[in-house]
Amino acid sequence: MELTEININLRDEDKLKAFVNITFDDVFVVRGLKVIQGNKGLFVCMPSRKLGDGTYKDIAHPINNEFRQTIEQMILQKYEKVLEDPDLQGIPDPVIE
Repeated sequence: MELTEININLRDEDKLKAFVNITFDDVFVVRGLKVIQGNKGLFVCMPSRKLGDGTYKDIAHPINNEFRQTIEQMILQKYEKVLEDPDLQGIPDPVIE
């Protein structure tokens, strides 16, 4: 399974920096990832929903840490490109390795 497209939509909020949609193998989309500014820098949150007790549970997420890091690295690289050229915002970007 390969990450084939990343779509970044910037936000101008204190902690929430962007919403992200990703596509795998040009056939499966995951929407609602977030780029967050944390105490130790930027990180990517998986899509989640709020439960009745006020906690959040991921709707979709990588099974292992290696794949999570790969996704996060690719998203943050695209995020930096969009910051440099905001005209790229909202435009699906094919992932080329």
